[in-house]
Amino acid sequence: MPLRIETFSNVTGGSSFFKAVGHPLAAPKAAILIARLASFGPVAVYDPLGLLSGLAEFYDLSSIDVCGIYVQDVEKVGQEVFGHAARPVTDLPSSGARTVFVVAFDSQRLEGHIAHLIPKQAGVVSLDAMRVPEDMLNDPGHYLSKFNWATNFAWFRDGDGHHTRVVSANYWPRYGAKGTRLWACLFDGEGRPIADWTEPMPPTDGTVVIDSRQVRERFDLSPFCGSLFLHIIGAAGHDVVKYALDTYGDDGTVLSCTHDANAWPADLYAGLPAPREGERVSLWIQNSHPTPIPAGAVGLNPMGSTDIRTLDQAVPAFATLELDVASLFPEARWPQQFEVQAGKHFVRPRYEIVAADGRRRLAHANVERTDLKPDPKLPLLTGGAVDKGVVGKGHILPAPLLPMGRWRTVLLPTPMSTAQTELPVKAVVYDRNGAAVAEHRFGNLKRTDSVALDVTGLVADKPVVDGWGHVELVYDFEAGTIADGWLHALVRYEDVTTGHVAETSFGSHMFNMAMVYRDEPQSYHGRPPGLSTRLFLRLGTDPWDTLCHLVYPASTQWHATSDTSLVLVRRDGVEVARKRLAIPCGGSHFWRYREMFAEAERLAAGDHAYVLIRDTTCRLFGYHGCLAAGDTAFSLDHMFGF
Repeated sequence: MPLRIETFSNVTGGSSFFKAVGHPLAAPKAAILIARLASFGPVAVYDPLGLLSGLAEFYDLSSIDVCGIYVQDVEKVGQEVFGHAARPVTDLPSSGARTVFVVAFDSQRLEGHIAHLIPKQAGVVSLDAMRVPEDMLNDPGHYLSKFNWATNFAWFRDGDGHHTRVVSANYWPRYGAKGTRLWACLFDGEGRPIADWTEPMPPTDGTVVIDSRQVRERFDLSPFCGSLFLHIIGAAGHDVVKYALDTYGDDGTVLSCTHDANAWPADLYAGLPAPREGERVSLWIQNSHPTPIPAGAVGLNPMGSTDIRTLDQAVPAFATLELDVASLFPEARWPQQFEVQAGKHFVRPRYEIVAADGRRRLAHANVERTDLKPDPKLPLLTGGAVDKGVVGKGHILPAPLLPMGRWRTVLLPTPMSTAQTELPVKAVVYDRNGAAVAEHRFGNLKRTDSVALDVTGLVADKPVVDGWGHVELVYDFEAGTIADGWLHALVRYEDVTTGHVAETSFGSHMFNMAMVYRDEPQSYHGRPPGLSTRLFLRLGTDPWDTLCHLVYPASTQWHATSDTSLVLVRRDGVEVARKRLAIPCGGSHFWRYREMFAEAERLAAGDHAYVLIRDTTCRLFGYHGCLAAGDTAFSLDHMFGF
């Protein structure tokens, strides 16, 4: 059964209620509150904000002797709530209640509204009994303010030669935050909290690093694979905790990366690939709530198929479980792809692929939207070129064509909304200067189609300047007209020498145009259009080098070249050096840290430095990765901005 909770709306943004009642520090207090209510019944439940149903999804309230549910909204009188017909709060005096439970935080004002209605001998309790410590709140007077709940989960493992590292920056002071701190809680695979700590955040723009080896040593822990819960205290401007996640090992061939989990659990995820022959694909399920996931509540189905096969075991609260997709679909093979029936039980999941030679890579599925419908205006507005139509090329999904002498690039379109019964798409390959080199028309793909394109093979006999560039997946409205603007793909990169693989996935946007259509071009902060760039490039630690591939996509005609600054920033937020790039509009630039910055500059930057990629003239899209010593392994994922 899916959880009947509100987590995220593409209109209003993220919900704070589920974060507040599901916080690791709130869960023990909820148990105490429920025990108190069970001991002092009968209980009249006053639910003025309609939060009771969401609370009941997380906690078992069956031990409470409820004598009635009371509401404030006249239109909700008579509706069934928690097995009772809702009654007007004006009936509260005759309830016979020993306790009145106000289902709200910041309940003092709401209690004042009904003070004259509360039975004389009745005590009053509220959700305020579940509050986290006041010094963790940025806005204590508005408990459900989203800036009190800048939280996220990270998949975190240390053991058997495998390690993880979370890397981010303290970007909140840019939006007025002061005295930011980090509270972290580590859960093992069974959902048991095995470590928690609070630490001050670094100075403005300083680097945040949490390394599993150091955590394990600090708390004298046994090997673990679980969830790291992150809570930024004092956040402002952004309630999203963004980070890069590196996985690395004692063996130099172990290297991969992905990024933040998206803190709002969804009903569906998609873009989970089936294994190639000899591979193992595991979906890591991180229960993101203080209630178990029941057996049968999570499942997979091949994209476009109604054949849903479910996990036949429960997942404890905050536990992490590895699901081998072959245990449900042993017959499935790449390029088939799966839809994940998640039921809002967990944040955007990681999947791990172990190849026949033992090499591993980590990536993530994406949120499959359930609120979209085909947009009949898109084919009319999109001209297919920068100088045609109101929105020119329209939606663009850009991805690197890595240097072909070392890497093979493969692109797989992935349906990412329930409205996508078909996908009319094509891929266009550009050299570094933005000149089109080749085009592949997929036609009008059906939801059940999984067609992977060997992009490198497509241009193998074409002249590609310097042997690298980028590919854009765009709509092909000559093939079909059903589109909703939520175009996604999985892009896989294979080292032709070592066989090491990395993969990433992302969605399309409209880029670099003055007009705005349905909140595109997307803005990091504030109203669209978003026409500037601020990207975080975490740098690999010695002996790793770092690669970066910046793409300058444009839906309409824009500035001829970018005016891009590469700002090398020390761990404490101090700028060390700055380089400039001029990327042709519609083109891209591939570079490596050790080639871009001199040795003296790198030494001055030190460990855990990063590069801020800044451009006030255009929106760039970036990809980053690490390169192991001796080119034994590499990683790659798309970058995040703030």
